[in-house]
Amino acid sequence: MIIETIQQFIELILNLDKYIGALIQTFGLGTYAILFFIVFLETGFVVTPFLPGDSLLFASGAFAAQGLLDITILFLLLSAAAILGDSVNYSIGKYLGPKMFKENSRYLKKKYLERTEKFYEKHGCKTIVIARFVPVVRTFAPFVAGIGKMTYKKFLSYNIIGGISWVAIFLFGGYFFGSIPLVKENFSIVIIGIIVVSLLPVVIELIRHNIKK
Repeated sequence: MIIETIQQFIELILNLDKYIGALIQTFGLGTYAILFFIVFLETGFVVTPFLPGDSLLFASGAFAAQGLLDITILFLLLSAAAILGDSVNYSIGKYLGPKMFKENSRYLKKKYLERTEKFYEKHGCKTIVIARFVPVVRTFAPFVAGIGKMTYKKFLSYNIIGGISWVAIFLFGGYFFGSIPLVKENFSIVIIGIIVVSLLPVVIELIRHNIKK
């Protein structure tokens, strides 16, 4: 069952062009709301890091280039979804996160929370922006920022910068390059490339961490 679900998810990611096309045919203008909801969920809740953010933005931009979606509406809506999602995630981390860290907890120890607070005091601002471009990490970064007691005013400013930059790069990347015949004919390969490039920072950091150890 789990393997089948994973296979279906991979198929969804690699064939986003077909699925978004089907959404447009079925729901018309309602497609905007669905895309907004997906981006909001991916950034707004720590339990949904598996949703396809980067590839979804790229594919949406490609459909906008074909005239099936409006690029301006997409940019405004999805930027708002990204910013609102991170804000919700921050709030969840701020109000519920500390309660998860207890002295007698095996994994979520209070000392981890203290380390998190110190980390965000030193690196928090740039972390919020950079994390936007790393799958999974972007889902947890605002949650940890809330736990780490970063002020919301400071968080919001970098949240806006990161959210708009992330949406703009991938959405307009799809808009300008998604309609190129070579890209359209090899869309699955392009999506794989986007995922690999997005995960590189995580892989590099893990390698560096293991070398230091």
